[in-house]
Amino acid sequence: MMQALISWSGGKDSCLALWRARAAGMSVPLLVTAMDEDGRKSRSHGVTPELLEAQAASLGARLRRYNASWASYEAQFITMLRAAKAEGIAHALFGDIDLQPHRDWEEKVCASAGLQAHLPLWGENRLALVEEFLAAGFKAIVVCINGTHLAPEFCGREFDAAFLADLPPGVDACGENGEFHTFVYDGPAFSAPVALQRTQVLRYDAPPDLGGATYYFQELAPA
Repeated sequence: MMQALISWSGGKDSCLALWRARAAGMSVPLLVTAMDEDGRKSRSHGVTPELLEAQAASLGARLRRYNASWASYEAQFITMLRAAKAEGIAHALFGDIDLQPHRDWEEKVCASAGLQAHLPLWGENRLALVEEFLAAGFKAIVVCINGTHLAPEFCGREFDAAFLADLPPGVDACGENGEFHTFVYDGPAFSAPVALQRTQVLRYDAPPDLGGATYYFQELAPA
């Protein structure tokens, strides 16, 4: 059986990629997640280590976290890939769908570590993937939104048919253009739901060198 790790955000795309890979017969015992510099929240999604650990446990996998700035992200990710390679893992999964620069980067870093990259969702229709995710019974919360594309009220909502119906024109159903991010807490890949509660919504104004957009993060805590 092929052994693989997955670059893990905790969101819907990486979750669907994991579920598909396992259904195809691949063993995926390791989730690798980038955290911010102090390790308190995951990069982009803003999820705490406690909830990521609970998510991994319900998915029957180990979670390996690393702290990184955007400047050090690539080098540290390659280090994580090499460590997994030394443990006998030869493949790496990614949840990207159709953004070629992302695939190019993933194949580059995997080649540097001697791993083979796999993208189970690659080239498929974005809306069809969302419909597959929801029809399978997965449940997720929108934990981050880009205020350039969505109003703050979208943050913290369930990722469901009602959320999709309310998206403004031009906002991708997958959030593939960075409009929003999710955290998956239940579904067919989980042994039990991740017990959580919504707390406060935080605003973050990115510096100009990171695009200058305003983001809103739904903080989650273990229930």
